[in-house]
Amino acid sequence: MKNLGMILLGLWLIATGLKAVIQLSFAHDTLVYGILAIAAGALIVLRR
Repeated sequence: MKNLGMILLGLWLIATGLKAVIQLSFAHDTLVYGILAIAAGALIVLRR
């Protein structure tokens, strides 16, 4: 994967948008969104 950080960021943005628009909710969704955001941020900072 050439740009995994940007892919994870894109997934986080899509998931967050869906949660707001269609009240998407599942068990531990806040934890999953947090982990996804941290992973994307770290990879972007490391330029991976």
